[in-house]
Amino acid sequence: MSMAQQAEPAVTTPPAPGPKETDGRTRERSVALRVLARPEVGVFLGAVAVLVFFLIAAPTLRSGDSMATVLYQSSTIGIMALPVALLMIGGEFDLSAGVAVVTSALTAAMLSYQLTMNVWMGVIVALVVSLAVGAFNGWVLVKTGLPSFLVTLATFLVLQGVNLAVTKLVTGNVATDNISDMDGFDQAKALFASSFDVGGVEVKITVVWWLVFAALATWVLLRTKYGNWIFAVGGSQESARAVGVPVTFTKITLFMLVGFGAWFVGMHQLFSFNTVQSGEGVGQELIFIAAAVIGGCLLTGGYGSAIGPVFGAFMFGMVNQGIVFAGWNPDWFKAFLGVMLLGAVLINLYVRRAATRR
Repeated sequence: MSMAQQAEPAVTTPPAPGPKETDGRTRERSVALRVLARPEVGVFLGAVAVLVFFLIAAPTLRSGDSMATVLYQSSTIGIMALPVALLMIGGEFDLSAGVAVVTSALTAAMLSYQLTMNVWMGVIVALVVSLAVGAFNGWVLVKTGLPSFLVTLATFLVLQGVNLAVTKLVTGNVATDNISDMDGFDQAKALFASSFDVGGVEVKITVVWWLVFAALATWVLLRTKYGNWIFAVGGSQESARAVGVPVTFTKITLFMLVGFGAWFVGMHQLFSFNTVQSGEGVGQELIFIAAAVIGGCLLTGGYGSAIGPVFGAFMFGMVNQGIVFAGWNPDWFKAFLGVMLLGAVLINLYVRRAATRR
């Protein structure tokens, strides 16, 4: 072989064009997978299934009045489930939320009646007390580093004891006095506990407030800097602090939002029934947390939405009233809730894994 032959480069044919190779990191997910990745999708499908089931099992539920009752039941849970969900997205939860509702109502009722004041003074003081309880929970949490389970469990026990002891001390009974004839009652009732007519069906004002709060919470989470802070502190508190997120402010204000929700629901209960039983509220905190979990919020934080707990609360209201309208033993209610909670967690886990599978 000559030198010229050795120096001559080999002729190569370029490969035919074909599909561009991608790996799992660069492959674009389909629209269906992106939709499934939303935290509220699983609970929406579950809510539709529960609605269809009880519409078939309880024909009386198909009337407008019955659905209004379901929506009312859902709204009283949903108003509290929203701030609880935001707190869970931020990586914490509050075991004192149920008794805090009663604390707020007791404060407003006893202050107004015992001091013979306009009920709005009691309402304002109750708001201050509720926000202070939330701020205390958040402050202790960030200053000590203790788990929110321990901090809010202690607050739960304190509030439960104070509710009973102070009410008996002040009123001599386990319930507050009737405040329906006091100044300002009618105006406060119109705001917190009134009803309005829609096509001959009486709808409670709490349903409107529930949807308004849900829209506001969704806007905060998706469109504001504060919403980004909530997701950041829930995902990794140390990383959030490293990039300048005010972790202390975010945590404390999230607990204060739960306090605000407790105040609002407490005022609704007070002006709906004119009096408050001091031993109520125990166990309700688990209902609020369960509605948020069913709505797609993770106990570990950093994931969830405000729309999901709306459907979660609706499922609770539907099951609660559906069992009654179907004529079943109401003792089955908690069993249904347990099945719903476990099923929703498993479905959400499967949906997230399917949506993120590469």
